[in-house]
Amino acid sequence: MAKKAAVSTGTAAAKAAAKVMKDVTASKAAKTAAASALTQSKSKEQTSAKAASAAGSVLHDAKASKDAKSAAGSALAQKKKK
Repeated sequence: MAKKAAVSTGTAAAKAAAKVMKDVTASKAAKTAAASALTQSKSKEQTSAKAASAAGSVLHDAKASKDAKSAAGSALAQKKKK
């Protein structure tokens, strides 16, 4: 069973993630982070290590869109703290 996070993806971040998933120019990392954020919009599951790594890459990418960064931030906010 997946561990539970303290928060879930908010409405604004979920909308941003949905835009990223529809964007044909979005990177694989952006889509991975967006998919993680969308998955967590209705649940409190935690972000996987793979999705967290992808989200970190998106946040460091100067070319990433505002929506991609929003989704990535949401995904990282739901990563288990060390």
